[in-house]
Amino acid sequence: MFEHLKFRDPTLAKRIVEKIHEVAPKRDTVKICHVCGTHEWTITHFGLRSLLPQNVEVIAGPGCPVCVTPASEIDEAVQLALKGVVVTCFGDVLRVPGSEKSLLDAKAKGADVRVVYSALDAVKMAEREPDKEFAFFAIGFETTAPSTAIEILKKPSKNLSFLVSHRLIPPAMELLLGIGDLHIDGFIAPGHVSTIIGLKAYEIFPRAYRMPTVVAGFEPLDILFAIYMVLKQLNERQARLENEYTRAVTYEGNVKAQQTMNEVFEVVSGNWRGLGRLPNSALKLRDKYGDYDAREKFAIKVEHGKDLLPGCQCHLVIIGKIKPTECPLFMKICTPQNPVGACMVSVEGTCRIWAAHALQN
Repeated sequence: MFEHLKFRDPTLAKRIVEKIHEVAPKRDTVKICHVCGTHEWTITHFGLRSLLPQNVEVIAGPGCPVCVTPASEIDEAVQLALKGVVVTCFGDVLRVPGSEKSLLDAKAKGADVRVVYSALDAVKMAEREPDKEFAFFAIGFETTAPSTAIEILKKPSKNLSFLVSHRLIPPAMELLLGIGDLHIDGFIAPGHVSTIIGLKAYEIFPRAYRMPTVVAGFEPLDILFAIYMVLKQLNERQARLENEYTRAVTYEGNVKAQQTMNEVFEVVSGNWRGLGRLPNSALKLRDKYGDYDAREKFAIKVEHGKDLLPGCQCHLVIIGKIKPTECPLFMKICTPQNPVGACMVSVEGTCRIWAAHALQN
């Protein structure tokens, strides 16, 4: 508890904010992009944007794994469930819209869809019920991919397979820099992902793109420090890779976790909801673990998914091009109780976070 309070010290926060105002440019607008749903929650919940100079904006990038899972892969999970396979998934995946149905819709039609907290939960369920076929819908960035890989390496019972939908953060950050009308001056990189992949995974951004990049933790002071560090680089006309989250992130990252992922998965191109196909941005089971591939085992195939319903602006919210309040459906047709877009479903989704803040106030 004391550790949390230390990173929420209002006196220290005030001093950092003063430093931010000192180093911020006096005229030009600066846009700093973070790529983490937890960062967005902290920024919104603690009102950090209101403390910044008017010309310093912090925008939310594609940092919510549930939000970027394409409709086609939700469709695959629904197809599995309707075939009689017990589909296990994280709770915030249940209501993510597919092209026509969500997993919750499939459950309402009688499919056996169960919420789990980890891949290990799915392993235990499959062991307890050997007469049923189970599939674990493996969603998440580099943070959760190692836990999926570990369970596969243990060679679980053959009535369990994996629908792998893991995505990688650095390629998505590169995508943002290739969008012509999206202006970004610096990155705040996600802390959870960085504990796995380390600081070194972001070297390309200051080196090749001249983009100040700071890995940050999740407390208010973490994020304020990171904003200050980015602004200081811009003020000095330099681009460096810096680590604000030194208490958890190292340069190399978790080497053992990386080795485990590399053993089980290969890196391939993958679709991201509303963003299209990104090179080298997804994970796929290696051939030697093909017996655990749900797509192969049950011959499921979805050619095209419908990522966005009419009027939904999730694809623009995901890249930080618009704020949730600029979407015409926000808190009108699209609400936490009735989500139209994926960004309104997960607790890490930008629209859901902004909606919760609006309801509290």
